[in-house]
Order: sequence, then C-alpha cells, then structure tokens
Amino acid sequence: MKSSLAVLCTLAVLGTCAVAQDKGFGLGILLGEPSGLSGKMWVSQVNAVDAGLAWSFKNSGFLHIHADYLWHFPDAISSSERLVISAGLGGRLGTGHDAVLGVRIPFALAWWPHGVPLDLFLELAPGLDLLPATEFVMQGGIGIRWFF
Repeated sequence: MKSSLAVLCTLAVLGTCAVAQDKGFGLGILLGEPSGLSGKMWVSQVNAVDAGLAWSFKNSGFLHIHADYLWHFPDAISSSERLVISAGLGGRLGTGHDAVLGVRIPFALAWWPHGVPLDLFLELAPGLDLLPATEFVMQGGIGIRWFF
C-alpha cells in the first residue's frame, strides 16, 4: 500500500511538472569555466533567453554573470533522440580584481529526454572582452536544467 501511494505521488508530481523542454522556465547548473547556476526562459517556440551566475576557477575571486538570446534548430539533427542545436548572442559581466565587460556567442548541443522536463547540454561560448582590455575569451561547460 505504501509503495502504491509513493508511485501515485511521484506520478502526480511529475505530471504537474511534465512540461516540454521548449516551453516555460528551466533552472540548473553549469560545470566548466565558469561553473554555477544556469537559467533559461522560452520566449517563442524556437527562441529563449538564458542567463548564468557563476564562479570562475581560472580567475580566483571572479563572479561571472551572462545573458544570451538563443535561436534553436530542433530539426538540424535527424535522430530518434531529441538532439537540438542552438546558437546565440549575449553579453557578460565579470567582477573581481578587475571588472570585465564583453560579448559572447554561445553554441550548444542539448539532449531533451522524452517524457522528462530535463535539458542536458554542452555549451561552447567564444567571446570578446571589451573592458578593461580587448581580448578573446573562451568559455564552456556541461550543464543540466529542470523545467517547471
């Protein structure tokens, strides 16, 4: 009886959260350079805004904040799995010993498992810091988000 109740409660919770990965709001983590929190909010069927609040291991004491506008290409990879490519344009702000302001161009490959409001992704984001000096930067990592 207890196991049946646990299964029903689990299904009820998953049923209320069973939103597709291409709608709503997702929150999770990004591990890489930098590492921290990752959020994503869909604004249309193929566009979203993502943001990150992360810590840099490369630059000790460096807090990284970024926001990107993304375009998704769900039909670019033909597969029985839901593999989605995205590209975007955004900005980044870094605080620490020297403040940094720059632009980034993120590219990602995501796996959206069937029936689970989860987004597993690999991101590579080349960028150009504009302040305090102009220099090329490369960021990236692997992440996971849960969609509500």
